[in-house]
Amino acid sequence: MNTPTDRSTGLNSPYLMLTVTMMLWGSAFSSSKVVVEQVPHSVGALLRFGGGALALLLAVRLFGRRDRVVTARDRGRAALAGILGVFAYNLCFFWGLSLAPSADGGVIIPVMSPVLTAAFLLITRRERGSPARIAGLCLGVGGAVVFFIGAGSGGGGATQLSGDLLFLAAAACWAAFTLAGPRVLAGIEPLRATAYATVAGAALLGIYSAPDLGEVAWSELTPGLWLNVVFLAVGPTALANLLYYRGVGAVGPASASVMMFLVPISATTCAMVFLGESFGTLQTAGALVLLVGSVLAVTQVRPRVSSAAPRTPSPTPNRRPGTGRS
Repeated sequence: MNTPTDRSTGLNSPYLMLTVTMMLWGSAFSSSKVVVEQVPHSVGALLRFGGGALALLLAVRLFGRRDRVVTARDRGRAALAGILGVFAYNLCFFWGLSLAPSADGGVIIPVMSPVLTAAFLLITRRERGSPARIAGLCLGVGGAVVFFIGAGSGGGGATQLSGDLLFLAAAACWAAFTLAGPRVLAGIEPLRATAYATVAGAALLGIYSAPDLGEVAWSELTPGLWLNVVFLAVGPTALANLLYYRGVGAVGPASASVMMFLVPISATTCAMVFLGESFGTLQTAGALVLLVGSVLAVTQVRPRVSSAAPRTPSPTPNRRPGTGRS
């Protein structure tokens, strides 16, 4: 008989799957930067997610569950999610890459997304905030401010700052997608939902990028660009999503969300090794404070107590213990 221990060893380890996922997601920042250096940002987004949509549809065909009929309503919900999580997110992401270093996006997006998500949950009282979590949110905001000041005062100036603000907008899109996802995609297998959302988002990216497609000198694009496009479509888009949902199914979303903090490490390493990018002193300090604050904001979760929960009755002289409801 298989046990959780049996499934968590070797190549089937969910933490190994999640680690590979985060490494792939981190590498996407520098790889996408190579693409937007040769084509408009809208075309770069289309190339990645058009190819990613095809790869995900193939993954659904090979690995998707067939135990439930997917209705038109399910597909419609997934398509709506794709507008936010694929179309809007990637417009901001690729536009930001055309203006700022990929290392900036590799810190801002994966670290600010959970900070913004946690802040919304606390403001709307859907979750309770411990002192450590509140402190984490404050550190996260303070670190982000320092990081942006460092970007604006560095060599990139206002252009780099504009790119970083677009990365922040991308993080907000992803946070909103994360919050809306459970309701929008309820009742549909995560991998299949991701595929449908990606197809819908890629279709909108195709419409948006249509005016720019004629400006691309397709015959002059380098083999390196096409290798990056194939890698982005297969690795960080299709394979990473497949491994991510398998890992989440084994360890749960809470543990998986903590693994997200490997993304900035992977993204920064790839940016330094392949693109020669680096942070200034002020940006480095801001990134470290932001990372610490985000870790506290995500991990110090206090479950919200439902007001409808039954209370444990107080013992009275006329009532024997054990006679009330359990």
